[in-house]
Amino acid sequence: MKLKGKNIAMLIGPGYEDLEFWVVYMRIKEEGANVDVIGMEKNKEYSSKHGCLTKKADFTAAEVLDEEYDGVLVPGGWTPDKIRRDKNVVELVRKNYEAGKIIGLICHAGLVGISAGIISGRATGSEGIKDDIINAGGTWVDKPAFRDGNIVWGRVVKDIPAYCRELVSALAE
Repeated sequence: MKLKGKNIAMLIGPGYEDLEFWVVYMRIKEEGANVDVIGMEKNKEYSSKHGCLTKKADFTAAEVLDEEYDGVLVPGGWTPDKIRRDKNVVELVRKNYEAGKIIGLICHAGLVGISAGIISGRATGSEGIKDDIINAGGTWVDKPAFRDGNIVWGRVVKDIPAYCRELVSALAE
């Protein structure tokens, strides 16, 4: 178990991408990490983008701003555009990034990185946010997954295996 003893914050919100949340969540848990699910409302049951799956938030971002996390993971779907409007979510991501913690961004999750002001190097995600990434100062790279500094990037759903490998490797350091 490569991540035993690691504490991870995983963000959630309305319309999260089913697989980008659940596969990553299970993979990180499988490696022994503790995962706190952070939403805009504590104990709210959030529905996935396709409406088939739900997950309850353990905490709000405001409640965990002072917690020590080894990483903050953001799934794609419609969630990033919703949760980046919460100043505490943005602060949680920015604070952890500045502390050198791993930030995981897949698909549309780069929108949260943009709002947190942490985009400056190589980046990827859904083709739908390519211009946003470039306009925020990132350099677009069309690769399934990679690490740039303390950000682990994943492109889209089909790239989840590569994204999970990069995340586990980065978090295990």
